[in-house]
Amino acid sequence: MKKSDKLAAPTLTNGKSPLPLYHRLYVILRERIVNGDYHAGDLLPSEADLMSDFGVSRITVKRALDDLASEGLLERSRGRGTMVTQTGASLRVGNPISASIEGLFTSLSVIGEGTSVEVDSFEYQPASPYVAAQLRIPPGTVVQVVSRVRHLGKEPFSHSTSYVLESIGRSFTREDMVSTPLIDLLQRTVTIAQVQQAITCTLADPVSARLLKVNVGSPLLKLRRVFIDSDDRPVDFAEMLYTPDRFEYKMTWSRNAKDQLEVDTKSATIKKDTPLPD
Repeated sequence: MKKSDKLAAPTLTNGKSPLPLYHRLYVILRERIVNGDYHAGDLLPSEADLMSDFGVSRITVKRALDDLASEGLLERSRGRGTMVTQTGASLRVGNPISASIEGLFTSLSVIGEGTSVEVDSFEYQPASPYVAAQLRIPPGTVVQVVSRVRHLGKEPFSHSTSYVLESIGRSFTREDMVSTPLIDLLQRTVTIAQVQQAITCTLADPVSARLLKVNVGSPLLKLRRVFIDSDDRPVDFAEMLYTPDRFEYKMTWSRNAKDQLEVDTKSATIKKDTPLPD
């Protein structure tokens, strides 16, 4: 099956970035595979199409595809094209980081002075296979999808996209998401018993570049978070993007009674001038 490439394809030669062109293309394609834009057995666009779409040379495209193939995410064969492997389609971020629920809720509920939220979009959509897997629901199930940008003064510092179960999302409005942290809105309806999160890196795509006022292909930090209620049901999956200079993640490890190192959740501190994950 040939994947119909209706995905936004930025011209990578626009703007300045310290990363080589082939690596910027590699990260964007890898992100699309991980996020489920390409599924197992899907054919990527041809080298000529990628050259045209991204404004790069054949050497750049070949290097990016070869790197993805060396990781086992793509299978390249003459005459057939470049196909996403099952390994690539099932790739997910590794083990989540666990933290104190109480400490996390405090951080999420405290919004720094002078910050504001802009809701870029608020709608209900069928869940993609990737989002459905995070929420443990059938693909195509309708969920609330909200894109928000948080500003410190007049400058944006985070772009978040949340996917909330429809039954819970219907309990609050677009206006509520401007004035109230999402965690507080969720807790009006459910009891959050567990939070899973992982931190990784990505490159700015056209949407995040526009909202965060950076160049397409600029490096960003990505935080993925899943809230699970007391019935062991994921109720919200969110992805948050930060420019590296505006986000700081700190943990303290201390020895417990068994002389083993563990995360000291009571020692978490909030840096006054560091924006908080929302």
